[in-house]
Amino acid sequence: IAEVTGVQTCALPISALTAANVIAPFSEPGWIDGPCFLEVLDQLPACERNRDSALRLPILSKYKDMGTIVEGKVEQGTIRVGDKLCVMPNRVTVEVLQLWLDQEEVSYLFGGENARVKLKDISDEDIMPGFVVAPRGGLACPAVKLFEAQIRIVELLEHKSIFSAGYTAILHVHASAEESTIVRLTSSIDKKTGQRSKKPPMFVKSGAIVTCVIEVEQAVCLEPFEQCPQMGRFTLRDEGSTIGIGKVLALLDEAK
Repeated sequence: IAEVTGVQTCALPISALTAANVIAPFSEPGWIDGPCFLEVLDQLPACERNRDSALRLPILSKYKDMGTIVEGKVEQGTIRVGDKLCVMPNRVTVEVLQLWLDQEEVSYLFGGENARVKLKDISDEDIMPGFVVAPRGGLACPAVKLFEAQIRIVELLEHKSIFSAGYTAILHVHASAEESTIVRLTSSIDKKTGQRSKKPPMFVKSGAIVTCVIEVEQAVCLEPFEQCPQMGRFTLRDEGSTIGIGKVLALLDEAK
């Protein structure tokens, strides 16, 4: 993950069975001298959720309760009661009637908070997990079928040990899961230098880092990782196993 996204990581031993080094530092001969898990979490910098950026609320679930209710996490921006928004990728215009944070009704929510939203002018039948609530017009979240990505190949399946054009897998991004196909590999990336190869590889194997073009069957809401990390990182899964972790580099076509 760190090789793909540039995020710093650290190794921290803990015991799920005894909770050793989870709540309090564990002192035993041969054990590491360092903070416990909760201390490491407390030291992490607060995530920047860009409250003033365009709203991005991927829908995780939906149901009927005297109207259409959707649930999801506000990935960036702010949502307020009375906002006139749209649901992508089907571009249905909606209005926010009510908002809840847990069980408490609120007037607004911002990036990083889990939201429950009652929407006007849309049926729950017109909503699928992975759809995104966003502003109308030019600030709406793009919906694409074709994009370029950088992928770290984690571990390919034993009977599908070659990653090349034509490889199919399930793309998981925010709350969406779609069938995808690798259209072509565009370069391989040297792990030590980060340099791209001048010539596209024909194929790669487990452990490689590549850039490639990916096509999905149904338009999915995405943004480049550099623009909105929460909408631009994904995993590729095949037969229940994660075979790749990646980030979106560029959107190549926007669904009309």
